[in-house]
Amino acid sequence: MRFFVSVKPNAKEEKVSAEGTKLSVAVKASPRDGKANEAVIAALATHFHVPKSQVTIVSGHTARRKVVEIPVAGLFG
Repeated sequence: MRFFVSVKPNAKEEKVSAEGTKLSVAVKASPRDGKANEAVIAALATHFHVPKSQVTIVSGHTARRKVVEIPVAGLFG
């Protein structure tokens, strides 16, 4: 299943929230050296109760808007 994700790096607290059909993820990490992407993967894995290895950033690696994929079997398994 693919999700549109809006990322807010350098946030005061980490949280995942739904805004209509997209997710908003706030992470404490800065966007340097891919640290924010790693934090987004970790936050989504925790939110959906799946291993980090099942969360993949499909597009938007250097943008605040990303497309993230999580296998459906991981969500309901």
